[in-house]
Amino acid sequence: MKPVKPRLAHELRLLLLALQFFTRVPVTGRLAAWMGWDAAWLNQSARYFPLVGAFVGAIAALVFAVAALLWPMSVAVGLSMAATILLTGAFHEDGFADTCDGLGGSAERARALEIMKDSRIGAYGAIGIVVMLGLKALALMSLPLGWALAALCVAHTLSRAVAVSLNCGLPYAGDPAHAKAKPLAQQVSVGSWAVACVWPLALIAMFAAARHGSDSFALPSPQAWAAALVAAAMTGLACARWFRRRLGGVTGDTLGASQQLSELAVYLAMLAMLGR
Repeated sequence: MKPVKPRLAHELRLLLLALQFFTRVPVTGRLAAWMGWDAAWLNQSARYFPLVGAFVGAIAALVFAVAALLWPMSVAVGLSMAATILLTGAFHEDGFADTCDGLGGSAERARALEIMKDSRIGAYGAIGIVVMLGLKALALMSLPLGWALAALCVAHTLSRAVAVSLNCGLPYAGDPAHAKAKPLAQQVSVGSWAVACVWPLALIAMFAAARHGSDSFALPSPQAWAAALVAAAMTGLACARWFRRRLGGVTGDTLGASQQLSELAVYLAMLAMLGR
């Protein structure tokens, strides 16, 4: 590979690490050898988690758009959601299910953390994930095609910024020594959080600008984008309050749950603003 300036090279390594950690996209061969590894990089790579979300959302939107040419919207939505689950290995969905199991009942903090570590899924987790996937599918099916495609891109990006925000603002609730990804058991720096927030805002600005030049392809209104931002922020604040009260902080599972909940919140907010 051609020489790259040290700072730029470091940022590229962080981006590739985030992509490798949160998706099944392989980083192998010469690229992997060039990238190297340092445990501290995983925490630093949080600034690029929303950008990885934008990639996941773009794949979801592409599958949706192609499938909508061949099949009804319901099938297109199902295939799009299946594509993101395959691409991410259901990483966040698994965290949401574990969080439902751990916090669904009235278990004390220690017991809740123990339940969340159990690889088996319980009644709360099974019911929660079915309701979550069902609501996301229904919301996307109810949006016009242009709105749905834009919503997929933004929701996957914005929801990961929410998760980074929680990882910045709250301490780790479990035992860092037994965390599956120990660097992520450390709080994200304010600088990384600020960069993470730039990605969804830039994407929304891009879609808002594109709307003015679109006559035949309807895109979300400015009111819908504002509602999406407010919904994601309010969901993040509600999750922060919930996790702090029940666990004293966050875990990897609860960060996954915050991503799923804020993604759904974006779809529901945009659907509520449809036609306004």
